[in-house]
Amino acid sequence: MGKRISGTAYLKVDGAQYTLAGSLDVQPMAVKREGKVGLGGPAGYDEQPIIPYIEGEVFLDAELSLTALAAITDATVHAEMANGKNYILRNAWWAGDVVAKAADGTTSIRFEAMACEEA
Repeated sequence: MGKRISGTAYLKVDGAQYTLAGSLDVQPMAVKREGKVGLGGPAGYDEQPIIPYIEGEVFLDAELSLTALAAITDATVHAEMANGKNYILRNAWWAGDVVAKAADGTTSIRFEAMACEEA
């Protein structure tokens, strides 16, 4: 039996579903590790904090307000992937630029939070 690993995805912000235009990325981790090497070979790793996020591209539907999006500072953001994975940012804030792309009727979105839950 085949396993579905990609395809349809959904994005909701405080319960309102946005129409994805083709991309949805999730960074659920709160740390980034990088290997360290010295003259004698690998010495271990460095660990730095990073900000979890959910970002993507959505269509500029008539109901979508860019001003309202940019004002979000305490939202629950839920990303649902085709493979059954679900990610939730709580107390999330809008991050990034607010740009309406007239050529394809989309805008990029990015929400960040202190942590990301895998549900």
